[in-house]
Amino acid sequence: MSFTLAIVGRPNVGKSTLFNRLVGKRLALVDDQPGVTRDLREGAARLGDLRFTVIDTAGLEEATDESLPGRMRKLTERAVDMADICLFLIDARVGVTPADEVLAEILRKRATHVILGANKAEGNAAEAGVLEAYALGLGEPLRISAEHGEGMPDLYAMLQPLADEFEKRSEADAPETEVDVGEDDPDAPRAITKTKPLQIAVVGRPNAGKSTLINKIIGEDRLLTGPEAGITRDAISVQTEWDGTHMRIFDTAGMRKKAKVQEKLEKLSVSDGLRAVKFAEVVVVLLDAAIPFESQDLRIADLAEREGRAVVIAVNKWDTEDDKQDKLKMLKEEFERLLPQLRGAPLVTVSAKTGRGLDRLQAAIVKAHTVWNRRVTTAQLNRWLAAMLEQHPPPAPQGKRIKLRYMTQAKTRPPGFIVMCSHPDKMPESYKRYLVNGLREDFDMPGTPIRLTLRGQGDKNPYKGRREKNAGALKKHLSKGRE
Repeated sequence: MSFTLAIVGRPNVGKSTLFNRLVGKRLALVDDQPGVTRDLREGAARLGDLRFTVIDTAGLEEATDESLPGRMRKLTERAVDMADICLFLIDARVGVTPADEVLAEILRKRATHVILGANKAEGNAAEAGVLEAYALGLGEPLRISAEHGEGMPDLYAMLQPLADEFEKRSEADAPETEVDVGEDDPDAPRAITKTKPLQIAVVGRPNAGKSTLINKIIGEDRLLTGPEAGITRDAISVQTEWDGTHMRIFDTAGMRKKAKVQEKLEKLSVSDGLRAVKFAEVVVVLLDAAIPFESQDLRIADLAEREGRAVVIAVNKWDTEDDKQDKLKMLKEEFERLLPQLRGAPLVTVSAKTGRGLDRLQAAIVKAHTVWNRRVTTAQLNRWLAAMLEQHPPPAPQGKRIKLRYMTQAKTRPPGFIVMCSHPDKMPESYKRYLVNGLREDFDMPGTPIRLTLRGQGDKNPYKGRREKNAGALKKHLSKGRE
């Protein structure tokens, strides 16, 4: 990316709409009510031949205390400091407000390059607001409409000269391309690099400490935190290097019970978090040590398992516990009892506030990712299958013997196995669990989702279904008697 563009302005002036327009995707949540965006969201923007990083910010409030609007303002000011160019948006239909004048004064002091944009400028109703924008002293206002895409060529014309100033920096940070790929196993685990980091999603109930944990990992207050539940709304991704491992961590909104989610905005936030789970490779389910393994926690962990992601259970706020040994023993017992589908998954106690246990969490994430990518050869699997059949043969439902012929691994991420057998539809679920648990123990695959598919070979028979019923010598004899 050649430069960084931060979109700033009052609440509800259309910053997130313009952000989505520039990145070409509906990444940021958009709603009619003001104050939807709270965190900083980065995206890869494209405008003509320009490629740059765009930052969506929270609406700048006049609050300067430690309240939620005040903390949102500090984050936005941080984005102004780190951005190369600031695009200051005003609502052309409303005109210049006292809050706009205060923000203009802040930008004059802190920003290097400021572009004044008059959004919602379509139609005659915006003429007065565009004329008022000259009074801010930030140059000629740019008439745009983020909703309809008007004014994008003018924005390109203003960004083009500034982009040339940052071209040298872009060349220095450009990733390595045109890399020769050897004839290795295509299913082999990919190398974790800066350009292809390990994707992690942190999920959990509201106020479990997800944003605080990520801030502690990256070593800075990048995400908005506080005692209020439900602060995070968007699924925000942060890229960092954690103990030598390049990672992209997704902070998600807290997920409450479905019956309690009534507002449209909260529904959008939860769906954004679920989408982050689908993109992730490892899902960290963060629990509150005071109330662990609530029904919602179990649903979230089960969702990650059904999506086929590697799962790590992290218990936060461990610094508040007095009797740690008894509590840990109780947690492990509850984990084995309530989440048998994740048997063997790592359970780590952490404190996002103090940073204790983060080294164990990082090691658990890397190990879970390795297990998730594990591959077993067909020869090993068939030797193992013969031993399992000898130890416990499959049942014979309705007198039909189920014969397991051979087994192979079809895929990884998560590990998927195919067993060729007779009567696959009659195989009981208990025997499938017996095989899956055996795979976990014998091939060291604890906690990772395992997909086991049974296939019959009858479909490969070209003569299946072509033979007449009761065909044979008896039928011929009977037919002759009728003649």
